[in-house]
Amino acid sequence: MGNAKVHHPLVELTLARVREFLREPEALFWVFLFPVLMTCALGLAFGREGTTTVDVGVLAAPGADERLAALAAAPDLDARLLSRPDAEIALRKGSIQVLVVPGTPPVYRFDPTRPESQLARLAVDEALQRAAGRRSLWKAREERVVAPGARYVDWVVPGLLGMNIMGTGMWSIGFAVVLARTRKLLKRLVASPMRRAHYLLSHMLARLLFLTLEVVTLVGFAVIVFDVPINGSWLVLAAVCVLGAATFSGLGLLLVSRVKTIEAASGLMNFAMVPMWVFSGVFFSSEHFPSVMQPFVHALPLTALTSALRGVMLDGQGLLGLTPHLANLAGWTVVCYLLALRLFRWR
Repeated sequence: MGNAKVHHPLVELTLARVREFLREPEALFWVFLFPVLMTCALGLAFGREGTTTVDVGVLAAPGADERLAALAAAPDLDARLLSRPDAEIALRKGSIQVLVVPGTPPVYRFDPTRPESQLARLAVDEALQRAAGRRSLWKAREERVVAPGARYVDWVVPGLLGMNIMGTGMWSIGFAVVLARTRKLLKRLVASPMRRAHYLLSHMLARLLFLTLEVVTLVGFAVIVFDVPINGSWLVLAAVCVLGAATFSGLGLLLVSRVKTIEAASGLMNFAMVPMWVFSGVFFSSEHFPSVMQPFVHALPLTALTSALRGVMLDGQGLLGLTPHLANLAGWTVVCYLLALRLFRWR
């Protein structure tokens, strides 16, 4: 017998989870590098200063040159002449927001369900009406909002952080448990001196150990490269991230508590995560959904996490102001862990 020091089962299991994670280069990519690449792409698309132009098509028909010249005089419009087949394709793909069909009066073709098309329609109409001789009663003064904290990239980074905490928490724990079950490793652990709670908690603790590096990498990149502000306390931000990670770790454990195959685990994970990707306001505000759906939207844990992260990072809120969101996350954490503890099977 050696003299190696034996730690508590929870410590040994947690260290085992950490070593398993570090041996997976794919996991390192998805946890640390992928969120940074997503932030970089969205920051380049929406974080730049200056004006953007509206893409407009003019149908090749009699009178098109006159309309094209009128639109070309507007600095915010990028107009081009298109044949009918090309115009249909451009509208369908969204490469133009409005198609102007020459005539008296002209016809505007656009998708009214797209907010950018509605705004483009107003800009096109203004340019053509002005070219036809209409004069404005005054010229309004513009104040463009480009300060950090009011841009789209500032709003979307907390959403990306929440989505990453959810994805890595659920996928990493779910796959680790199912792989151990399929490889018959769980059957061996049954004979060891540990409790079921130790095994489940070790997954949650190992997840929390990597959370610090994961959050620092993503938030640090956003702050340094895109000047994304952190208006609240870093300690409060850390507390929200820890609670969010615990919530989705518990949800991941619950989903795979009896699953025996990777395919089944993938299906359950997608079933749980896809609604949150759509409804929880990661890339656009969840307030766009009908009021009858709002109770369901606000009950989702990812909605609570992204709202709490935006409250800290953008609004500078403290723990008291975040109480409803934190209570939501705490409730999901407790319920999911207790159910996982009751339903979990070693085989």
